[in-house]
Amino acid sequence: MSYTPPPPPSVNGDNKGDNNFAVIAHLGTLINLITGLGFIVPLVIMLTKGRDSQFVRTNAVESLNFQISIIIYAIVSAILVFVLIGFVLLFVVAILAFILPIVAAVKTSNGEAYRYPITLRMVK
Repeated sequence: MSYTPPPPPSVNGDNKGDNNFAVIAHLGTLINLITGLGFIVPLVIMLTKGRDSQFVRTNAVESLNFQISIIIYAIVSAILVFVLIGFVLLFVVAILAFILPIVAAVKTSNGEAYRYPITLRMVK
């Protein structure tokens, strides 16, 4: 008879309320996309609901890191407008800032943790 250790704790959403807050952390950034303050919603969720649920905190931190990265990429792209490549980069950044949170929200609504590509991980 062999011993099978218990599975490690999961960061996947176990309850529907956690999934909803995690989805809001991703989609809430679209509301603030025009103002450049897309980091507000995930920050508030991380500081409030993130204390109660590891799944919500993981997704809020991921969304927050992505939004901070997008702000940095947009600033660099705006500077590069003087070299003309910035116009293309600004367009790409805008598309990524719109599409990736939607993909993350769909994955998160299914209870999966989502990691954004090309994201600087500054907030732990």
